[in-house]
Amino acid sequence: MKVGLELRQVECVRGRRSLFKGLDLSVLPGQLLRLQGANGAGKTSLLRMICGLQAPAQGEVLWRGQRVSELREEFGRELVYLGHAAALKDDLSALENLVTTSVLSGTLVSVSQATSALAAAGLRGREHAPTRFLSQGQRKRVALARLVLSTASPLWVLDEPFNALDTAATAWLIDIIAEQTAHGGIVVLTSHQSVGFSEAVLQVALSL
Repeated sequence: MKVGLELRQVECVRGRRSLFKGLDLSVLPGQLLRLQGANGAGKTSLLRMICGLQAPAQGEVLWRGQRVSELREEFGRELVYLGHAAALKDDLSALENLVTTSVLSGTLVSVSQATSALAAAGLRGREHAPTRFLSQGQRKRVALARLVLSTASPLWVLDEPFNALDTAATAWLIDIIAEQTAHGGIVVLTSHQSVGFSEAVLQVALSL
């Protein structure tokens, strides 16, 4: 099986301090990569490097054998990146936010598809509520509903996706991540919570 994601001697420098260096790792299709480390260890920086949003101080990140820095729009169409913050517009409804973020990422979705995704995320009946009136956990679920619409994207990169989720939402997210890897997708995530996946999910751990 061909390697999907690859790190070669990757180094991250912040200011004059090296947060990590010499990272070598290969992730195959169907695997979950869990990044671990204390606050300030560089986990978010590494996620941004994987997405091509930040250049390593040394080394390179490859996707299917090609440098991420050279793939540009082609790579962007295969990637879903959800940062630590929900990044929603308070004046828009949950439905409007989901449709807008999907379009901006290059995924055209219908209102019915977006409505179904929000329902799957536990937001049935809250689709038209202005986002400013949603709780932190509900806002997080609006952002995560994008994953329901992105099963065709072979790479998901998720920064603290379990933050602010209750037990039911956590179980739902575990299930869709497991389903994504079962169909050959690669999922990269960070999490401070001790979240358990079944043995059927092939996991790779990296500590910074």
